[in-house]
Amino acid sequence: MRAAHARSRPPRRMPVTPCGSLLLSMTDDVPIEAQLVRDGLAPELEVVDTKIEPTFGDDDFHVRIEMRIEEELVESCALGVIFVLGSLSFQDGRPRGPSAARLEDGDVFTAADLLRHLRYPNGRLQLDVDYLRGRCIKTEVGVWRDGRVRLETVNRGQAATRWVDRLRGKSALTLVKGP
Repeated sequence: MRAAHARSRPPRRMPVTPCGSLLLSMTDDVPIEAQLVRDGLAPELEVVDTKIEPTFGDDDFHVRIEMRIEEELVESCALGVIFVLGSLSFQDGRPRGPSAARLEDGDVFTAADLLRHLRYPNGRLQLDVDYLRGRCIKTEVGVWRDGRVRLETVNRGQAATRWVDRLRGKSALTLVKGP
C-alpha cells in the first residue's frame, strides 16, 4: 500500500534558486562548469577589506581580500563564487620550479578540481589549492553562511586584486594617449 501511494504522487518540480538558475538534475545538458560560472557571477561582491603584506624575505606577497555577498544568495551561489575565483586563480597560475614539467597548455579548472579541493572547516565552505597540474595556485577561497567571502593568496603577487576587479566589472586596461 505504501509503495503504491508513493508512485501516485506527482513528480517534484525543480525549484528556482535566487541566482536564477534551476537546480541541476541529471538531464540538464548545460555543462556543470557553465552553471557554476553563471551562479558565481550572479551575486555582487562587495569588497570590505584588502590586506597586502610582504612574505618572508620580501620576495612576494600575501593577499587577503574580505568580501560580502547577500546572505540569501549564499545557499545557491557559494559554490559558483568559489569556482569562479578558483578558475581565475588557475588561469593566472604559472609553473614554479619542477612543476613546469606537468604544465598542460589549454588546461582549465574543472568541477572535479573544485570537488577535490573543497572542504568545510570551521563553518565555511572552502577551496584550498596549492599546486594543480603544474601551476602554482596557492589560493584559498572561503564562503560563510552569513555572506562573508575571503580570497587569500600567497606568492602570487597581487593578482588576486585583479581577479576581484574583473569580477566587479573594472577594466584591467586603460587607454594611454600618445604624444
